[in-house]
Amino acid sequence: MNKYPNPEDLRVFMTVARNSSFVRAADEMGVSTAYVTKRVRILESTVGTRLLHRTTRKVSLTESGEIVYQQAQRILSSLDQLVEEADPLAHEPRGYMRICSSFGFGRNMVAPAIAHLVSRYPELELRFEVLDRVVDPVEEGFDLDVRVGDDIAPHLVARRLADNYRVLCASPSYLSHKGEPKSVDDLAHHHCLVIKERDHPFGSWELQSGSKRKSVKVSGPLSTNHGEVAVQWAIDGYGVLLRSIWDVGPMIEDGRLVRVLPNHHQDANVWAVYPTESKQSAKIRVCVEFLRQHFGEAKVFAGTP
Repeated sequence: MNKYPNPEDLRVFMTVARNSSFVRAADEMGVSTAYVTKRVRILESTVGTRLLHRTTRKVSLTESGEIVYQQAQRILSSLDQLVEEADPLAHEPRGYMRICSSFGFGRNMVAPAIAHLVSRYPELELRFEVLDRVVDPVEEGFDLDVRVGDDIAPHLVARRLADNYRVLCASPSYLSHKGEPKSVDDLAHHHCLVIKERDHPFGSWELQSGSKRKSVKVSGPLSTNHGEVAVQWAIDGYGVLLRSIWDVGPMIEDGRLVRVLPNHHQDANVWAVYPTESKQSAKIRVCVEFLRQHFGEAKVFAGTP
């Protein structure tokens, strides 16, 4: 009898632990719940201890499960690297990857890019998820997080994919009715369209002008957790918006929106963020370089604040 765990059993176990559910793990992996249950049972038999607490509502790690989970991460990462380095075609990425991003940027920019990536490298299989919160790729099992914003935890590797910044803007109709703010402090007296999206501090805008930074508390009758909703509200004349230039740049160019306080902006660069142990992964290297070139050619990132 083999006394060592099967790598597939480790992957299934980690997926269950991340999702706190056998059903959600099965859905993520595209297999049956029975298969997931069987693989976890075999792993527990192999290591000789219970790894998961099971209740009708939730699945959680036992003390032994915590240890096995941490070790499984290292083992599977080492196995992936071993296969890539031993394969003479390792520069051609292959295999499964989980990639995530935010709602608006993910749908409009990342999704088309990774579709082109798979067309170029057909041996890749990508699962893409859009989420409205900051993600820790290590804790949640993502190979890559494509995010907008410069606040990145030190235990993660980050590579800049594109220069980006957020600008203040409003519709001509709003400005004709409410007037144009002349200073950052004036924003406190305007209807501001506040977004709670990933790293956005809700109701607080930090703006930069040259080397000076200033924070202002803003509010308004409308707020949302979805950037595309806020952009449409701005176009319709409901308030002042702080939004990435990749998104509102075309609307400023065609006159639907007008940039407000044009000497002020907020840095919000685009980053590829991934676990430290993935630095040597051929899949990560190729994917990050592809995205860097793809976004580098995108006109929406052209220009400076």
